[in-house]
Amino acid sequence: MKTIVLFCKSYRNDLLRAKRLAESVKRFNRDGIPFYLSVPRSDLPLFRKELAGIDELTLLVDEEILSANQLHTESLVGSMPGNHLQQVVKSEFWRLGVCRNYLMIDSDSYFIRDFGVNDFMYDDAIPYTVMHEGKELLGFAARNGLAKIRRNFIKDRSTAQKYFERPGRIYDFGPTPIICNVEVWRMLADGYAASNQLSFAEMITMFPNEMLWYGESLLYYKPIPLIPVEPLFKVYHYKEQYDESVALKETEKILAENYLGIITQSNWDKSLDTHPRKSRSWKTLWLKK
Repeated sequence: MKTIVLFCKSYRNDLLRAKRLAESVKRFNRDGIPFYLSVPRSDLPLFRKELAGIDELTLLVDEEILSANQLHTESLVGSMPGNHLQQVVKSEFWRLGVCRNYLMIDSDSYFIRDFGVNDFMYDDAIPYTVMHEGKELLGFAARNGLAKIRRNFIKDRSTAQKYFERPGRIYDFGPTPIICNVEVWRMLADGYAASNQLSFAEMITMFPNEMLWYGESLLYYKPIPLIPVEPLFKVYHYKEQYDESVALKETEKILAENYLGIITQSNWDKSLDTHPRKSRSWKTLWLKK
């Protein structure tokens, strides 16, 4: 079993983003960390063709991961919107038993400098945990008079705290990529999920933020020591953030001084879309039992 692997969940409209990510992994992965990429079964031939020749890459199908949890019924999974179901896939990867930790990374990310195991692991057993107070995003919101961003930020994180009855400061545990420890997910499944008779799909339906489920579970169950780190990648949640960065002349070379990579979120950067966006049915993703 590997100490750590990279894991990305993607689909056909993110094909070019996933290719950009995979090529950056091939270029900068100095320790040869295994890279797993999961897609819907129907998209697998497309990804196999486009990503042929990428070292350290293993392609998986979403249905295999979803089927690893017997509580994920066809009717439940089939009714979930795609942006929710992708969180389930990302959070249930641990059930395949290939690693003790994994870097959960999204298709709209890419590396900009060398990285290795030491960037993600404190030692052989303890991963770093992305955990902070979101001051970069909140500062952007304050500068631009975007009070709604602050309200929503606080609302979501306060809600996550309440599920575990945790008082005190609010914390953010993202953006991706984040390092996930398998024991945190296991204790969430055996603890909160089991005691409330919920599958993870039902938990995401109830509160769709897998990073907050992970972070608050870590604080509550404490299966590993907490070694917090700031976000690993520079993220542009909004185009206006990207424009600010350009105005400040923050090139990739400059950003690489403090970050391993960059995220230009696909909710605003559609330059690598392969098809016009539309709502998607996930019933076709479910593996009939």
